[in-house]
Amino acid sequence: MNREREYSASAAPLKTLHLPEDLAGLSIPQCTALCGEIRQMLIGTVLKTGGHLASNLGVVELTLALHRNFHSPDDRIVWDVGHQAYVHKILTGRADQLPKLRQENGLAGFPKPTESPHDTFITGHSSTAVSAAFGMAEAMRMSGDTKHYAIAVVGDGAMTGGMFYEGLNNAGKSKSANLIVVVNDNNQAISKNVGAIAKYLAKIRGTEQYVQTKWNVERVIRKAPGIGSKMAVSLKNVKDHVRRNIMQSTLFEDMGFVYLGPVDGHDIEQLDEVLTVAKSYRRPVVVHVQTTKGKGYAPAELNPGEYHGVPRVDPVQVAGVARIDVDSKDPELSIDECYSTVFGRELSELAKTDRNLCAVTAAMKYGTGLQFFYAAHPERFYDVGIAEQHAATFCAALASMGKLPVFAVYSTFLQRAFDQVLHDIAIARYHVVLGIDRAGIVGEDGETHQGIFDVPILTAIPHHKIYSPATYEELRLCLRQALYSDTGLVSVRYPRGKECESYHTESTVSFSHEAGQSLLLVTYGRISAQVQKAAEKLRADGIPCGILRMTAIFPLHEDALHIAENYDRVFFIEESGLAGGIAEKFAASLLCRGWHGRYRCTAIPDFVPQATVQRCLAENRLSSESIAADAEAFYHADATS
Repeated sequence: MNREREYSASAAPLKTLHLPEDLAGLSIPQCTALCGEIRQMLIGTVLKTGGHLASNLGVVELTLALHRNFHSPDDRIVWDVGHQAYVHKILTGRADQLPKLRQENGLAGFPKPTESPHDTFITGHSSTAVSAAFGMAEAMRMSGDTKHYAIAVVGDGAMTGGMFYEGLNNAGKSKSANLIVVVNDNNQAISKNVGAIAKYLAKIRGTEQYVQTKWNVERVIRKAPGIGSKMAVSLKNVKDHVRRNIMQSTLFEDMGFVYLGPVDGHDIEQLDEVLTVAKSYRRPVVVHVQTTKGKGYAPAELNPGEYHGVPRVDPVQVAGVARIDVDSKDPELSIDECYSTVFGRELSELAKTDRNLCAVTAAMKYGTGLQFFYAAHPERFYDVGIAEQHAATFCAALASMGKLPVFAVYSTFLQRAFDQVLHDIAIARYHVVLGIDRAGIVGEDGETHQGIFDVPILTAIPHHKIYSPATYEELRLCLRQALYSDTGLVSVRYPRGKECESYHTESTVSFSHEAGQSLLLVTYGRISAQVQKAAEKLRADGIPCGILRMTAIFPLHEDALHIAENYDRVFFIEESGLAGGIAEKFAASLLCRGWHGRYRCTAIPDFVPQATVQRCLAENRLSSESIAADAEAFYHADATS
């Protein structure tokens, strides 16, 4: 290193550093002290704000090494998924914003280019980083920039997604792209990694003793005065020749990449060395790094799955260590009663008497409540990894052989499988049920995770029935209806969290109508509780509005449209995307039937940034107060205006 900054390890060194530029000048002991400070900052902050804790604790040294050896943002670092990028945000000068992590107008929980030039690419979904980084590397090459690099940081969980291999396959053909793929191998995604890829990485990890010996020998040789570097290069060439002829090559090498590793992802010196070597190739390189998820925080190391994501709670002191209160739960682990667990328990109960019933998830066993099905019927449970496209086609094939598959998937992740749902399931009219979890606003995870596009996307598919229950009991009824009364592709969509305990309505799998005069409020799903409150206020103010609440939202029920025709004004309130939503389809159907009344709709017109669910709803005029105010104005509007 060409320089070092002097500071005391106890003097909050982050405050003294110009970031990320000063990181390259720190000594190894200083780096170690800095990593300790960052971990304490993460633990103290994320337990209060909520967010992804264990994954960030596991990449502290790796992130520091990346910023020591590359010059962000000229060197482009792309974080796959991006939930592990908190340390990156700290080391690029945003530590002071960490207390507002995942809050309205605060620091996003994922990389966001509009937030900082160091966040080079929008991420939130899995397995995209190699494709993005290779595109950046090629753009650099075409622009004549041979000095800088594009670096994809990919967790081993993301390696279960097919797009990772599509990116590798394309990039591996390049002999000149300055692309480095860092595989962060902690043997964990949210649930423990499954499948052949996990076994393959375990096999590579079996050569760790060989790799450690190689690195130790090369480290000594490089330090030899005068001839160290040349001798190290010669030794490396001999080693590569021996490995090619005696040892089996790795998958990455077979795909055209240089493979380096595995190395200890918590050893700054090893990381510095392997990244320096990777840069020297100036062609696609894979660096295999082993880390411990939850590193430095005993509760998270012992149970990384529970601490993958944590709720917003105040930490309590247990045996001198801050940890989550036992009554708090990871928001990605559906354990307490909520829509997800109601769905999972009901599906498991139905499977007791139906041997054809199967459950499929894409690395979200606990998030979707399918742990109950897995415990009771493991031989009919399939966790396919982060592979939504495969999951959809796999379900189609199960259905083609007389089985009854249910694919439980978050709304935002179902977007990735649209072609397979349309082409492989719908056209052939295979009976597959989609359990669409996290439908609607999810809040703090922001634009990349809001479940507001499944309705506009899926209503483009003919012969597809969609339910959006408002209560737990309706969810149970809709699931049974979808499985045993409907045919073809059927979706049951439901929100994150608990039902509104104060909301009481007659359960139905079609629609319900509370009669009124002149003004009709139309809605579906979770937002029905807000519409009911708004209607109560309107009625108290002398506006005798009616309510049409739909459970089966697509295709539109003819009787529901007939009811709406009898009102002068129809106001549709929808917790979904505006363009292509049910509100638009409802209006078009009324017009086609010759209705001449006045129509208004409130839905979500744009991407929704992070905030609480309540704030997101209020900002989009979906709170009971906004609905009542807008409905009153609509009711009193001059019919000629």
